[in-house]
Amino acid sequence: MATSSSFLHSFGRTPASAITPVLLCLVLVLAVLPPARLLLLALMDLPAGDQGAMWSMLSNPSTWRATGNSLLTSGLATLLSVLLGTILALLVTLTDIRAKGFWVFMIMLPMMIPPQVTALSWLQLSGPGSALLQMLDLAPALGSPQHLRSWWGISLLMGIQHAPLVYLALRSSLMALPKELIEAARLAGASQRDVVRDMILPLCRNGLLAGAAIAFVSALGNFGIPAMLGIPVSYYVLPTLIYQKMADFGPDMLADVSSLSVMIGVVALVGVIAQQRFSANMPLTGMPGRPLAFSLGPARWKAELALLLLVLVIVVVPLIALVSSSLVAAMGVPLTLETASLNAYEQIIFHQSVTFRAFSNSTLLAASAALILACLCLPMGYLFVRFPSRVNTVLQGIIDVPYAIPGVVLAVACILLFARPLPLIHVTLYGSLGLILFAYLSRFMTVCLKPIQSSMLQLDPALEEAAQLCGAGPLRRLRDIVFPLLAPAAFAGMLLVFLIAINELTVSALLWSAGNETLGVLVFNLDDGGETVLASAVAVLIVLMVLVLMLCLSALGKRLPQGVIPWRN
Repeated sequence: MATSSSFLHSFGRTPASAITPVLLCLVLVLAVLPPARLLLLALMDLPAGDQGAMWSMLSNPSTWRATGNSLLTSGLATLLSVLLGTILALLVTLTDIRAKGFWVFMIMLPMMIPPQVTALSWLQLSGPGSALLQMLDLAPALGSPQHLRSWWGISLLMGIQHAPLVYLALRSSLMALPKELIEAARLAGASQRDVVRDMILPLCRNGLLAGAAIAFVSALGNFGIPAMLGIPVSYYVLPTLIYQKMADFGPDMLADVSSLSVMIGVVALVGVIAQQRFSANMPLTGMPGRPLAFSLGPARWKAELALLLLVLVIVVVPLIALVSSSLVAAMGVPLTLETASLNAYEQIIFHQSVTFRAFSNSTLLAASAALILACLCLPMGYLFVRFPSRVNTVLQGIIDVPYAIPGVVLAVACILLFARPLPLIHVTLYGSLGLILFAYLSRFMTVCLKPIQSSMLQLDPALEEAAQLCGAGPLRRLRDIVFPLLAPAAFAGMLLVFLIAINELTVSALLWSAGNETLGVLVFNLDDGGETVLASAVAVLIVLMVLVLMLCLSALGKRLPQGVIPWRN
């Protein structure tokens, strides 16, 4: 009998040939058209020479100042992410500490909390108006500078925000270590420290470098943290400079932001290529079985205490400060039993129409994007796994591009693409929720596809072969066997997209308009307008929603194949 792959190829050729052109068109529209439109405008501008927008931006000192700021903050943030991510991965993955599921959940929480909420929580923790510090009588004197509004403050928060990315990349390498080599070294008398330094870290070098590359790209495109911390003190990085150019709305605005977007996009793509190259050069995996684990012995409680202190400092205490700031009447008022109130929540929920509108818009956009992408990625995941080809490999690489490039670049590309009404139907998406939805579909396609593809790789082809031998046609096999088995992974992908999209700011910051606000934009605008207490209340509600969604995903993860939920240990 023919092998499984050839057998599937023979009886699945009909659905594959029918699905491929449709998927190809959808991928081209969602993933290729926006960046291509941006690149085309930049190429058309080059022949203009010194008179063109590209050369004008390159000769502008503010461009190079913002570029230097971006490289500085992203580089320092990457170093911190690598340090934190490596320590956490080694402790949680390779040692016998207890409650690993709890630690992994807490490690992943900073990445799932929106960056603007992270920045706001730290601002409420460290400033002279901090309700928490005032309650503890530790607040700086009124009028003291907010030191987080600086290059090192931006680097610190982005380093914490993206440390989970390094953790995930390094954990994948640690789980695939050739355990027999490690055990042989231990039997030869090598200490745990020697094994980690001389064997484990060198073997995991590519995973560590891949995590560092993706952390750098994420920091380079981060908008929420540099906007909340940098704009008030005129410290601009490339994403916030693009935002500022858009806000100025001058005659050459689109040409200027397009040129800046191409610059940051090129730097980001270099980082993405480096990450993919390191990921492709992972070392050989070891024998199957239980993961490698070191016994810490009497030092285990010290490691657990260190983890607890780290989680308290980078996650719990800033969130407590955020909650404290939402319970006072105004910034600068100490939090006591007499001054504590829920007025901010009452104002936000019952008296601010923009809150209900932003919540409705975010929920509608996130749910629509999640549902549409699940319907699109189910057949796409089946096609990529069961019918590998050069075309499918190229498609997978193209799908990753909108998520890899900075969100502001994708937003500018979408603005350029839909600045004019659509041909034939003469309908414009500019300034509408439809434009934000299109950007979400483009950006989060790979987020929904990865869980489905991971689940599909673990689906035994024998099930489809047996159904085919019983006379089931291709479409019936997909309907009755493949798609039902992939449904939990598709639902997990939908939840991941919903979780990320409902709090998104980087894309929507440039695409929103009056009446089309999202939750991320609402927090940013409230804080920017001086309504810090109201912004804190909205941020607390967002964190609660993130926690609930993550807990739902964790509960669902027990019924899913490995690798579907990123923080499942």
